[in-house]
Amino acid sequence: MAERRQILCLHHGRKRELCPIVLDHSGGREVALTYQFAGESEKGLPPGGAWRCLYLAETSDVQLRDGPWHAGASHERPQTCVDIVDLDVNPSSPYNPRRRLAAPGRLSRRSLRRQAK
Repeated sequence: MAERRQILCLHHGRKRELCPIVLDHSGGREVALTYQFAGESEKGLPPGGAWRCLYLAETSDVQLRDGPWHAGASHERPQTCVDIVDLDVNPSSPYNPRRRLAAPGRLSRRSLRRQAK
């Protein structure tokens, strides 16, 4: 997520191409709110993609891939996928995540200190 790399995976036996946006737990299970931009879907995938909530234990054959980052054109309604947001790649996240990521192309102070050593 920090590197904003695309993920290719199988979820419920269907090939998915997606970008993970929010990560944490819901009901004691690891879950990710993702933006699926290609691949297969039980309900069909609208042109341009759709928001998907994936339980990580139900996901397999995960591969990372470089490519354009997809996060949808808008977030019109609050997400209900994740109870307490641990990590959100959106630098202006309205969910008050436990951890924030630096904006793409910017390094955090901690990263800069590590590189200086």
